[in-house]
Amino acid sequence: MIWHVYLLRCRDGSLYCGITSNLERRLAQHNGLVAGGARYTRGRRPVSLVASVPCACKSLALKLEARVKAKKDGRQKLDYLLGSYSCPDLM
Repeated sequence: MIWHVYLLRCRDGSLYCGITSNLERRLAQHNGLVAGGARYTRGRRPVSLVASVPCACKSLALKLEARVKAKKDGRQKLDYLLGSYSCPDLM
């Protein structure tokens, strides 16, 4: 199963980072079209997909997500994720 680490741009300009195995469904959840989604994005709708990187497994996706979230600002998060192109072996 392919996992995706993704960045969303919220209405207020902030970025949200997450992982999913179904990007279309997860985006619909964040926008309130399907049940689910994150509390953070609920009050910041609509959200739009900024970037997504595929990963071979959930473990690697979680590690990449943690590294993206550790960046201090949105530009660094975006640059780091886009610089990954494909999910590296982060072990």
